[in-house]
Amino acid sequence: MPVISTDKDTDALTLTFVAEFDADVERIWQLWSDPRQLERWWGPPTWPATFTRHDVVVGGESRYHMTGPDGEKSRGWWRITAVDAPVHLAFDDGFSREDGEPDSDMPVIHGSVSLEDVDGRTRMTTVNQFESVEQMDQLIQMGMDEGMRLAMNQIDDMLAAARA
Repeated sequence: MPVISTDKDTDALTLTFVAEFDADVERIWQLWSDPRQLERWWGPPTWPATFTRHDVVVGGESRYHMTGPDGEKSRGWWRITAVDAPVHLAFDDGFSREDGEPDSDMPVIHGSVSLEDVDGRTRMTTVNQFESVEQMDQLIQMGMDEGMRLAMNQIDDMLAAARA
């Protein structure tokens, strides 16, 4: 199991995941920066993601949707706030309306990803910053915690398949 720790900090309004992967930092960076690779793990197995835009530069935007088993779509967006390739990425993350534009009625979280080499493996730390405890609880109830764990497992499976 790649997730080695999870920390829900209601004082700091953060949900942090630390995972380790049997791959170098550059390889894990590709999983975040290449939209075709990102699609393979971002959505849950029964809700695969499709990125229609993914511009990994400060101020760049991503647009995506996840398609459910019955064809329903859940849409999202990112606005990139920091990039230090291949070790750090930060972005605002929110839900989109049917037209793909941000839904101002839904929560926006600030996500950051840090990658570091640990003896030839990569430790990935993802921090999700919320605006309130209520927002944090809402997104956790919507499946964010479970979704991130599934995503980390999907990354691990992709890496294992590539080594086989």
